[in-house]
Amino acid sequence: MNPERRLRVLVVDDHDLVRWGLRATLTPEPWVERCIGASTAEHALELARRYSPHVALVDLCLEKESGADLCSLLSKSGTPAVLLMSGVGSIHPVVAKSVGASGFVSKAWTAQEIAQAVRMVGLGMTIFQPEVQNPTLLSQREREVLLLIAEGSTNREIAERLCLSPHTIKDHTATLYRKVKARNRADAIVRAQRLGLLT
Repeated sequence: MNPERRLRVLVVDDHDLVRWGLRATLTPEPWVERCIGASTAEHALELARRYSPHVALVDLCLEKESGADLCSLLSKSGTPAVLLMSGVGSIHPVVAKSVGASGFVSKAWTAQEIAQAVRMVGLGMTIFQPEVQNPTLLSQREREVLLLIAEGSTNREIAERLCLSPHTIKDHTATLYRKVKARNRADAIVRAQRLGLLT
């Protein structure tokens, strides 16, 4: 795509404040032709048909709906690039690519970082987690636990997946919290993303 081309952007988030904030950030950008917003998958698909956006910025966890499912529908309906986002969770790049996503961003990023990511995927690039900056920070087992936490698994579910006891998983979880300086699961996911540990 021509870097001078102005982009039509669709923002999909069920929280009014987030949706309005992102639109307020993106609309003044000189490379944005139009920025429209939707709070539901149905409305998003309707707007996509009407305005043919170049990029859709979609919350991974819409109320009662899946952002990943919407991503797949938007991609199949002709939206060239979909950028998934989340404030508390993540999605593995392989899974994101399988539903047609061009990237994933965290709501912990600054507004300008997210805006830059929108422009990059609109220009045909992909935005996924960076390579691990400090691969020795967590052990292999701790990284496995972290990835399962990011997928939303409980300690008992993680124990079953890894064939370990819940007590052992609790120990691994406490250790990785300490290493990434997190207070809880959501905080651990955000901090791990910033450290490049969720690849």
